[in-house]
Amino acid sequence: MTWLLALILLPLAGSLVLAFLKGNDRAAVATALAVSIVEFLLVIPFWASYSPSGARIQQATTMDWIPSFGIHISFGTDGISLIMIAVIALLVPIVVGGLGLTDKLPAGRSAGGFLSLILLQEAITIGVFAATDVFLFYVLFEIMLIPMYFLIGGYGGANRQYAAVKFFLYSFLGGLIMLASAIGAYSLASDKIGKGTFDWATLVTVVRDAPTGTQIWLFLGFFLAFAIKAPLVPFHTWLPDAAGQAPIGVAVLLVGVLDKVGTFGFLRYCLPMFPEGSKALAPLVLILSVIGVLYGSILAAGQQDMKRFIAYVSIAHFGFIALGIFTFNEQAMVGSVSYMLNHSLSTGMLIVVIGLIVMRGGSSRISDYGGMAKVTPLLGGMLLLAGLSALSLPGTNSFVSEFLVLLGSFVDQPVYTILATVGMVLAAAYVLWLYQRIMQGPVRGDALVGVGGGPGTAIAPELGARKAITDLGKREIAILAPLVILIIGLGFYPKPMLDTITPSVQATLSAVQGGK
Repeated sequence: MTWLLALILLPLAGSLVLAFLKGNDRAAVATALAVSIVEFLLVIPFWASYSPSGARIQQATTMDWIPSFGIHISFGTDGISLIMIAVIALLVPIVVGGLGLTDKLPAGRSAGGFLSLILLQEAITIGVFAATDVFLFYVLFEIMLIPMYFLIGGYGGANRQYAAVKFFLYSFLGGLIMLASAIGAYSLASDKIGKGTFDWATLVTVVRDAPTGTQIWLFLGFFLAFAIKAPLVPFHTWLPDAAGQAPIGVAVLLVGVLDKVGTFGFLRYCLPMFPEGSKALAPLVLILSVIGVLYGSILAAGQQDMKRFIAYVSIAHFGFIALGIFTFNEQAMVGSVSYMLNHSLSTGMLIVVIGLIVMRGGSSRISDYGGMAKVTPLLGGMLLLAGLSALSLPGTNSFVSEFLVLLGSFVDQPVYTILATVGMVLAAAYVLWLYQRIMQGPVRGDALVGVGGGPGTAIAPELGARKAITDLGKREIAILAPLVILIIGLGFYPKPMLDTITPSVQATLSAVQGGK
């Protein structure tokens, strides 16, 4: 068994075990935490076994599934999928360890059921990133919606059912359109080589020789599915609802990992399989990317709910990622892939910190807070660090990614790049404004100040009494520590990340430039 298969099967087995621990929350949390930590530890030798200078797809495993249709259960990894597998293996223990600190489960819901879905989501998502059979990818792409649907719909906020259904329908419809294009690629392979196949490597060599018009139509099928998943404007409207209603731990995985399936799909499927279609439609994608940067930034500044704020920040960031991918410039594309990783870290930390704030104050409305840093200075510092990473301050992990995207994109697309830089200015404004409203000034707001109280508790007569709000505890610090280390560490030393990414990016660009 390869390391890759072990990474898929371990959380799947853990999910099955947790399904039978619904009556014992303590045992369920301990089991899920143990499984997720072992999963993360397995990523270390998995990463060490990957050679950036080796074959494009490594740790390959193939088994017959439906041989009469050329369908296989086949997995493999490149540098791009490797970093995303590592990210989800890092974030799941944080989600599990933070259960109870950032989320309270609805009445009648057990930790076993919740964590079983979390581990199932991890296993399927790793399979999506590792699949090298296009039909298998499609199947997993659709199946991954199921645990997320139940996580949002069963454990989310007041409007969770609406958000869960909207999320499911958007992504499911995109998947069906992608299936139609996959069948078209299968038919092209059948005509050219005498038999149909869904093998990714074979389709890359076959479909790339199709007429440009055919490539454009097939490209659109895959692109729409990935643009919805990313999400790219105007296919983004499901994300603010889903992220706003999802539990904090689920939002970490939704915004931190699942969204990256879309941008990963651009790189793995759209560009290598349809190089001429990608080039023909790149101007349209670049326009949508810049609109996404500006639109997401403006709407983020106007949000009153912290979780919806993060959703719009992510929409802006995905605009940067798509911009770097579709300029077909190596520096920009390396920046985009590294942005996928760094966005997961910075946004993951931002969501966790906001979850800790909401658990203390009982509200996600920004206006219900003020001056919180005076009560919880350490928590305030964590929010500031996560915010600075989100706005790509030099010295944080995201700066390297955003700088490479803009530097590379300016060479080939100066107008789009200049417009996108406006988003950087807006990012500084909306992040610092969020921090200022929540953490600075006098202690105020319904989340921090109550009515009445004993002697000595009043902050001011007109404000009432300060609630008993505590700063970060040891367990909370332990949860945030890995993210803090990576945000600062990759900000000053991104070389291991860039060395892993670059050869896969070069292979992708070579496939695009080698088109007809």
